[in-house]
Amino acid sequence: QVQLVESGGGLVQPGGSLRLSCATSGSIVMISVMGWYRQAPGKQRELVAQMTSGGSANYADSVKGRFTISRDNAKNTVYLQMNSLKPEDTAVYYCNARYVITPSSGTYPELWGQGILVTVSS
Repeated sequence: QVQLVESGGGLVQPGGSLRLSCATSGSIVMISVMGWYRQAPGKQRELVAQMTSGGSANYADSVKGRFTISRDNAKNTVYLQMNSLKPEDTAVYYCNARYVITPSSGTYPELWGQGILVTVSS
């Protein structure tokens, strides 16, 4: 069974940086798209950034120029470098993987991590 596990969240002051990581467990052949979503209190979950296996990335307008997504296809891991953090970046961040191909369990259309809290506050 494939699972996604996030790490790297926590409390940071405005203007600071954090790096989120999302590791996968289980046997995986390929993951088409990996990305990050976030959900702030009282708000809907929104896309932050995502990247295809070929390296094409897109970002939410609110994080462009501040956040950078990257992935290691060999390790099926995705990262989110967050710089110049603002209080409005406070949210639970979720790792997402789409079209996860496994050698023996078929293809998972979509998987989510359990979420990790990022708090930006002085």
